[in-house]
Amino acid sequence: MNVLARVNVLVRDIGLMIGLHLRAPFQRFPRRYRRGDSTKPVILILPGVYETWAFLEPIAELLHRSGYRISIVRGLGYNLLPIVDTAQRLSRALRRSPVPRSGRIIVAHSKGGLIGKQLMVTDGERLGIHGVVAVATPFAGSRYARYIFDPSLRAFLPTNSTIVGLGRQAELNAHIVSIYGPWDPHVSEGSHLPGAHNVRLDTSGHFRILRAPETVLAVRDAVEMLVADTGTLSAKSPTLAPRRGAKSPTLETDQ
Repeated sequence: MNVLARVNVLVRDIGLMIGLHLRAPFQRFPRRYRRGDSTKPVILILPGVYETWAFLEPIAELLHRSGYRISIVRGLGYNLLPIVDTAQRLSRALRRSPVPRSGRIIVAHSKGGLIGKQLMVTDGERLGIHGVVAVATPFAGSRYARYIFDPSLRAFLPTNSTIVGLGRQAELNAHIVSIYGPWDPHVSEGSHLPGAHNVRLDTSGHFRILRAPETVLAVRDAVEMLVADTGTLSAKSPTLAPRRGAKSPTLETDQ
């Protein structure tokens, strides 16, 4: 991709980011998202830094229409805490409600993917987490973080101890689907994760990729692949009768 093409992607990416930030405070999490097929895992949405669940709204909408119950965790603010701290808070929040019989799958953007992997490292089995579908996640960090004064973003440096530590947990990568485009202006190292199911799409950008139709479909396909791999479909669990009225709980982190 040449310089002019990258500038074009960057400008459009920033424009979309601003628009999403302006709309996010007015977007409420739909109550209907909590209902779905109890034989399918609950989808836990984890946004990135300075984001809310609404950044992933098109993805959540398609997953809900596909029968999945959608869950979010309130109380994270703008997701500025360190990855390990946020994962600990999420773990405590998730443990306050029973683990769904069909388990959980995390669908995340950017930092959310790192938090999701950290949750799998520390509490994956106890919380019933079958896998993570991550969009534009800096699994290897990003050199660009050194030019940012915000400590919450400098934590994405490739030399950061959490980034390095998560990279060493390679045995979990088989349970991760990493989705990314040809070029991400925020993730210098790219989002390819060795040992994971890597899906490269045609849409560049860190935020534009979230709204691309191909991404929405790719996430749905990734979730269904993880479901098939873990045997959580009703066809593989004949004792579980499908219940469309099943709900996912509303979760709150401790302050």
